[in-house]
Amino acid sequence: MKKKQQKTQLILISIGLLLILLTYFYYPYMNKDKPSKDQSARDNLEKIPTDQFTTFESLKYEGIYDLNKTFTIKSEKAYILDEEPDIVYMTNMHVILYLENERIINIISDKGRYNKVTHDCFFEENVEATDAETKIFSQNLDMLSTKRFVKIYNNVKLNHPMGVLFSDKIDYDFETKYFKVSMFDDKAVKMKVIK
Repeated sequence: MKKKQQKTQLILISIGLLLILLTYFYYPYMNKDKPSKDQSARDNLEKIPTDQFTTFESLKYEGIYDLNKTFTIKSEKAYILDEEPDIVYMTNMHVILYLENERIINIISDKGRYNKVTHDCFFEENVEATDAETKIFSQNLDMLSTKRFVKIYNNVKLNHPMGVLFSDKIDYDFETKYFKVSMFDDKAVKMKVIK
């Protein structure tokens, strides 16, 4: 009986170790080189038949979030795929957030997308976010309506009145002006603030 239990335990431990290895080492790199569906659609717009998307110029959306704060989203050019009518792909994207105390946040990027249903914004390439005193530069910025902070990543540079900060990624709350600095490999952050 003991041998049977030991055999069963050994099999269960082996399966557990295999699942851990697959989860933490294989799975994160499995889709790394594959472009996402929306990325490939945007990059191959010329290949998509013109009857499968709608193009806009000088596009502007206005809305309200948190019941009392307004926002504006602008784009020089935009398009919507017929198969994804809620996603707007934009070039020269510009978002303006009107916060309390009459603070205004401007976020611009070369490319981006806006979800008309969830109000999530994803900025790509040459991203610049500014308010009265802080300027943030990066290659990507994700602004999710369900989060109080924006996720900024890839070559992040933050110019703050206290100094300049470089990082892999930063979570920044425009309301409280707090930020959390981290690195992609989750190692300890080595930081030097330059004045």
